[in-house]
Amino acid sequence: KCLGTWKKRVAYFQCMPSLVWVALLQIPAGNLISLSPRPKKKCQLHQLNPQHCIPTLVDGSFPVWESRAIMIYLVEKYGKDESLYPKDPQKRAVVNQRLFFDQGTLYQRFADYFYPQIFAKQPANADNEKKMLDGLDFLNTFLGGSKYVAGDQLTIADLTILATVSTYDVAKVDLAKYPNVASWYARLRKEAPGAAINEAGCEEFKKYF
Repeated sequence: KCLGTWKKRVAYFQCMPSLVWVALLQIPAGNLISLSPRPKKKCQLHQLNPQHCIPTLVDGSFPVWESRAIMIYLVEKYGKDESLYPKDPQKRAVVNQRLFFDQGTLYQRFADYFYPQIFAKQPANADNEKKMLDGLDFLNTFLGGSKYVAGDQLTIADLTILATVSTYDVAKVDLAKYPNVASWYARLRKEAPGAAINEAGCEEFKKYF
């Protein structure tokens, strides 16, 4: 079976924030199943997750997918305190906004610009490039008055956005034009627990560029 019989299993591609969170929370993962390259035959993942998407976490008999949903689940169940995902409604709202910004803007615009070039061999689209860079500009603004993306302490928003910005870096987007992003990124690569796992995945992703 593709995912085996472990109590905690994670199906993933490299360079994903969920892997960083397994390390950050020091959760013993029974098995990490790489789906790169994708398996040719259907496997247990298809039964657990009707969307057939990764990453997918199985905790006991409970499956959950989408990296940000996985992070929220892990920190709420296994986090030792609330610092990574504050319970205060206003602080949590800012963290959630950054998570949704990452999913719907920062990462999505990266995918809209680069993935047609990588996977469909299409020419670069100037409009999509502008939208992507506008997303980086938004992030630069967010970081203008705070040490981290959602305030003055590390939260789950930093880890998911770290994974996204690292893909921009791999794709040779000039982060120096966004000084707040560049300084935050350089610092997080050194201080974020589990960041080395993300770096290893980025090395694999470089083959596309």
